[in-house]
Amino acid sequence: MGKLYAGDDVFVYKIVKRSFDLISALTLLILISPLYLLLIILVKYKIGSPVFFEQKRSGMGMKPFYIKKFRSMTEEKDSQGKYLPDSERITQFGAFLRSTSLDELPQLISIIKGEMSVIGPRPLPTHYDAYYTAREKLRFKVRGGLISPEVMYDNIRPSWDEQLEYEADYVERLSWEIDAKIMVTVFKGLFKRYSSDYGDYERTDLDIERNGEIK
Repeated sequence: MGKLYAGDDVFVYKIVKRSFDLISALTLLILISPLYLLLIILVKYKIGSPVFFEQKRSGMGMKPFYIKKFRSMTEEKDSQGKYLPDSERITQFGAFLRSTSLDELPQLISIIKGEMSVIGPRPLPTHYDAYYTAREKLRFKVRGGLISPEVMYDNIRPSWDEQLEYEADYVERLSWEIDAKIMVTVFKGLFKRYSSDYGDYERTDLDIERNGEIK
């Protein structure tokens, strides 16, 4: 269904998609700049500095880059200097940012820089790289995305196996039709995330879940 085959079609698809990414991210960032500045102030006031959370992620070709999000947790530590569990550090405002996906807005800059795409597999931490199956590594043939293919499925809390299969399938079937479907369904997906309190959803880290076994 609308699958792209090797050759000129793939080249044209990638050129047009990159152009769409750049134009749409830049336009959206300009339009929401007042909201962006307001969120910087609110995060600073309600949670503290630094305003942004940064983490090393793997992009296309497993090339690492630093992803940015608005901070949603405090930096509280125990008596031994270790961070408290995420569930104890996330703030009410931080949970709101996550559930509405507003914490993701700084990633528009990553899209403009070419590190990410509007649509694509979610960029994941670099220390997960050793734990993907050969099929799951298909995710690295394209740029990671702000909007993940999982929004096409009625599954707002996928397991790791499910999410990674959704993404591998997306890469195998790259097409205008699939990208359009994702864009149409994304608002429905965001609503479900919010109404289901997605901001409180936590998964075991992929490397821990797979017990350090390289497949």
